[in-house]
Amino acid sequence: MSLVLIIDDAAFSRRMIRKFLQADGYEILEATNGREGLEIVHKHQPNCVLADLLMPDMNGFEFLQALQDEGLKIPTIIISADIQEGARNQSYNLGAVNFINKPPKEQQLREVVQQAINTKE
Repeated sequence: MSLVLIIDDAAFSRRMIRKFLQADGYEILEATNGREGLEIVHKHQPNCVLADLLMPDMNGFEFLQALQDEGLKIPTIIISADIQEGARNQSYNLGAVNFINKPPKEQQLREVVQQAINTKE
């Protein structure tokens, strides 16, 4: 069973994503900001991370930068309401494997998570 970490300060978003992915049999961990997410990454080594961009304490860009700085190669998918091309490009430049807009469509979310996990294995 694959372990997926959801990092988002919005409880509603985490709950919706968790519901979609648990239906596919994923084990889910949750964090409310990038700093908390980084601690979970160190403890549990998830197979995939789903992260928002705009969060308190450590945002999604800072989280991606921290993964890169530490040489951690965990497939990370950004899920954000930010539709600007600059945010998308910056996410990819920092190592994100995919970028999807909020609210995520269930089928798209399932596909990108499966892709990310398959590329890691």
